[in-house]
Formats: sequence, C-alpha cells, structure tokens
Amino acid sequence: MSKKWVYLFEEVGEAEKYAGDWEGVRALLGGKGANLAEMTRIGVPVPPGFTVTTEACIAYLEEGGAFPAGMWEQELDALHVIEEQTGKKFGDPANPLLVSCRSGAKFSMPGMMDTVLNIGLTDETAKGMVALTEDERFVYDSYRRLVQMFGSVVLGIDDDAFEDVLD
Repeated sequence: MSKKWVYLFEEVGEAEKYAGDWEGVRALLGGKGANLAEMTRIGVPVPPGFTVTTEACIAYLEEGGAFPAGMWEQELDALHVIEEQTGKKFGDPANPLLVSCRSGAKFSMPGMMDTVLNIGLTDETAKGMVALTEDERFVYDSYRRLVQMFGSVVLGIDDDAFEDVLD
C-alpha cells in the first residue's frame, strides 16, 4: 500500500499510532484536523470529514506541485465515505454534498489560514439546493461566497474586485 496521505476524522487512532503521540498527530494533521478528529473520537457531533496530512503538503511542494502517488485516490475514497455517511453525493444536482477546505497549522493562527466554503456548488447543484431548501437567496449567496473565496484564496484575486461588483 502507498503512504497514507489522508485520514478520515474517525481514523485518529490510526494517525496517533503512526505519529507516536498527540503532538505527532497535531504535526501530522494540523491543529484543526487533529481537534476535529479528537472531537469525533470522544463523540462530539461534528460533520464527517477528512484531513490531508502535512506530509502530503510537503511532498506536493517537493514534487513541484504534483500530487504524491496515491493521494488523489485517497481523497476520492474519503469523499466517497462522506457521501455514504451523509446520504449526499458530490456534484449531484438532486442531493448535493457541499464541503469546506480549511488550511491548518500545528498551532492556532486565527485570521492567518485560508478557508473555502461551499465547495460543490455549481450552476446545477445550486438549482438542486434551491429545490431542497426553498431558499433561493441563501443558496445563491452561498454560491457567491464560494466564488469569492475561491477567487481570493486559490486564484489570488484581490477581494476588492468582488466587493466592487457588489457595491
């Protein structure tokens, strides 16, 4: 089996075994990932999720921006587990699964790490969400926030470009 790059929240025991101790888990999963995994372990209700390890980030950078072998497949496998747990499907217009991507460091750094919410909203899934929620304003505001966060965080577009359009 290839190196484990992705841990479901409920796999915190496996991460701890690999990392050796809790500080190792925090170094492997980052503070947010480790805390969400620990909350899952002790039964605090958190949405299902997974963490891509800090080792994956290092390997990605070392490989010049290429995913390390097996990482993408592990992410897809984890996404399928979340689909099963939630009864929703990523990209399904009738019952879409929306996810968030949050960056994390070993220690809390409020305001320093980026987040992209509502990943999975598209023109088609937004229509499905409107049908499910009957709240068109909420759905399209969520879609707008996805576009703005993705533009800012991933593409490096200045937030002012989005704010100017809203004004």
